[in-house]
Amino acid sequence: MPVRGVRGATSVPADTRDGILEATRELLREVLRANQIEQFDDIVSILFTTTPDLTATFPAEAARELGMHLVPLLCASEIAVPDRMPRCVRLLMHLNTDRSPKDIVHVYLRDAKSLRPDIHSAQ
Repeated sequence: MPVRGVRGATSVPADTRDGILEATRELLREVLRANQIEQFDDIVSILFTTTPDLTATFPAEAARELGMHLVPLLCASEIAVPDRMPRCVRLLMHLNTDRSPKDIVHVYLRDAKSLRPDIHSAQ
């Protein structure tokens, strides 16, 4: 079965643990819903990144709260590009699926919609 990448991003109103976790849960739920992912066994891994201004917690905690205890998760910091969107959480989910790349739904929520105006799915 092929492995496909699913991208997503969201914004966080402030650098707080609750804000990061709430936004990340919302993003994960929408990625799962939009791509009809019903079993976490289909998820190979998830890489989360945050802009350097988000340090209150790891976004991966939200995935654990949703029950992804066996999914390999990794958090990293984005490079500090001047004048870019602040307080942004991004994810790259690797997924075992027979779906073609054109059928994968990438999800951009909140202010992060502006990062990919070319992608209109799940927005």
